[in-house]
Amino acid sequence: MIVKIMDAAGHDFPGVNYNDKKIEKGKGKLMLLKNFPSFINEDSDKQQVRDYLKAISYGNKKVQKPQFHTTISTKFTENSKEELTKIAEDFMDELGYGKQPFIVVFHNDTENNHIHIVTTRVDKLTGKKIDDSYEKLKAQKALGNTLEKLYGISSEEELKKLLNYKISCLHQLETLLDRNGFKLSKNVNDEEFFKILKNGVVQKIFSGGQLVFKNKKNGSRARQLTAIFSKYKTNYSNKVFKVEDFRKQEAMLPEEKKKDNWIPKIEFVSEIQKKLKDVFGVDLVFHHKDKNQPFGYTVIDHKTGAVYKGSEIMKMKELFEFTSDKMDKRLFESLKDYNIPNYESKRILQRFLGNQCREDEVKDFMLFENKKLKNKQTLYAVKNDVKEYLKTQNKEDVNIVKSEDGKYYVIHSRLHYIGELKPMIGEKKYQEFLNPQLQTAQHRETKGKNELSRVLNELFFELTKSSGMTKDPAENELKKRRKKRRM
Repeated sequence: MIVKIMDAAGHDFPGVNYNDKKIEKGKGKLMLLKNFPSFINEDSDKQQVRDYLKAISYGNKKVQKPQFHTTISTKFTENSKEELTKIAEDFMDELGYGKQPFIVVFHNDTENNHIHIVTTRVDKLTGKKIDDSYEKLKAQKALGNTLEKLYGISSEEELKKLLNYKISCLHQLETLLDRNGFKLSKNVNDEEFFKILKNGVVQKIFSGGQLVFKNKKNGSRARQLTAIFSKYKTNYSNKVFKVEDFRKQEAMLPEEKKKDNWIPKIEFVSEIQKKLKDVFGVDLVFHHKDKNQPFGYTVIDHKTGAVYKGSEIMKMKELFEFTSDKMDKRLFESLKDYNIPNYESKRILQRFLGNQCREDEVKDFMLFENKKLKNKQTLYAVKNDVKEYLKTQNKEDVNIVKSEDGKYYVIHSRLHYIGELKPMIGEKKYQEFLNPQLQTAQHRETKGKNELSRVLNELFFELTKSSGMTKDPAENELKKRRKKRRM
């Protein structure tokens, strides 16, 4: 989960206007309006919200840019809009804005669920500016405390566990920490000491003399890992390709800069690498320089808490096949999240991506098998979108693709879902999809039956009136039944 503080803005509170436009376009939803007076509620327009925030901010004219605007995003749909809203409330408390008037708006216009929070930096009660020194670091710490409070995710406990792993050199410790979101660096003031950071926040400072290196590893476990590697390289793709991440440069450099000049963050990945981590808790980390092919790899065995040099388990060239293929990080993250239960699904998705006219061809070994089912909430959303698509043929996230053997598959590009169409909509709707004429005929037949029933009811009613029955026959029948019950 990531928190980002947006640049401070003036008394016009453009963040309110920005989020309101998202809501108007159907790409956002107001989740929370907190600490506002009762006359400002969910039905209030954006100008009332802005005017109230302005009124508070004008209490301290020294604050030229009072708007506080931040975003919290989760990976894909791991957290729902309700969960993110709860996180936002606790986060604002931790950061010192809990009693301020603020809005929380959920956005669904990207592949990652995220929320925007807007408030004022001028304290509602005192009129003083809320301390914003080291704000970005405070935000990271506040989010960490919030997640620990809500989900028991403690950076301190996680770090303590990692520092107990068996390592044989400083480089292995650095690799272990980096792979788990921490950063190891030397203390500027005293190089005898090291510090460990997470999201820019110092977690621990320690002396190099405190490090304990254990060169002796578990021999039986090493042999077991060798056997596992040998088996899995025949069951899953061992082809390695490059993933390039330009997102940091895109955020830092001006738009007019050419992408060709940007230096991306690079990692090398393979399907077997993902499978070993998912199934056995064994993480394989490639080591490379610049854009060159990896020169080695490290094995992190989370099950036994040990770190190995890759060649101690299996030589890199025996385990992996390196390719010159590459993929953008955004695309890689989204494809890795698809539920791909078998090779047929993989081929369907590969063909669909090819039809999207992407610059780089997505090859089958770049799509990783993933049998993990989506949660019920995601499946429910996919099902509703598919129904709407079948009615209107107008749902940009939904695509229907036919396989070589004649089956039809649903691909939901935003929710990263692929699955057969028939089980999702049922036999009847599936036959209507295959035979649109059948659907039209059934619609006409139903319409005809309804019309005939209406005419017969009217005729029957006229007959009862002419026979002296002034009341509806159904009403008389109901009275008879009530009379029998009393008897």
